[in-house]
Amino acid sequence: MYIDGESVLRWLHILCMVYWLGGEWGIFQTSYNIGNPNITLEERRRHLETAYRIDILSRSGIILLLPLGLHMGFNLGVHPWGGDYITIMWAVAALWLGLCWAAFLTRETDTGIRLTKIDESVRYVVIPVLFGAAIWSLLHGEPFNQNWYAAKVLIYSLLLVMGLLLRFVMRHWTTIFRRLATDGRNEALEAQLASELAWSRYLAYAYWVGIASVCFLGATKPF
Repeated sequence: MYIDGESVLRWLHILCMVYWLGGEWGIFQTSYNIGNPNITLEERRRHLETAYRIDILSRSGIILLLPLGLHMGFNLGVHPWGGDYITIMWAVAALWLGLCWAAFLTRETDTGIRLTKIDESVRYVVIPVLFGAAIWSLLHGEPFNQNWYAAKVLIYSLLLVMGLLLRFVMRHWTTIFRRLATDGRNEALEAQLASELAWSRYLAYAYWVGIASVCFLGATKPF
């Protein structure tokens, strides 16, 4: 039996998409109890812990989709960055993934919050680079020579923006719950938490549509 490398990449790509989309749904559902002031703080913190444990798989999938997609794109002849570029890309992605996991493992501490902010700052570089390359490709046909691929990269970059906003919310949850644990019930904090949860749920709907669109473009290559 022979399994070619491209099939393995495709399998990993599918797994990452599944964990990304499914994980976001799990976080969405747990958020209802995280923001419920009618249950105990301890119970809400257990739901917050569940959300973080689900979210780390989504975050891992999001990060790994970038090297997987670019690697497969080179194999398809969609862009010219192969060879050493792929090696460097995977090395950088591995460091980014390690940073993400380090932030997760220390999430309840000040160190974890600092690491999360560094993780977020990586996206400040990745997002404009991907967005710019996608727009340029749609207008000029390079570096991505297929419009479906450029559109996929464009949507992915916008999803990173949405994901970054949702990351801000989750990071703030940790800060709010630490204050509630030390200060007791605080109506202003509860109102802030409820407001953030409300608008982030609307953002989550757009997030799911975007993820489904990326899947559709990759599967059908319509233009």
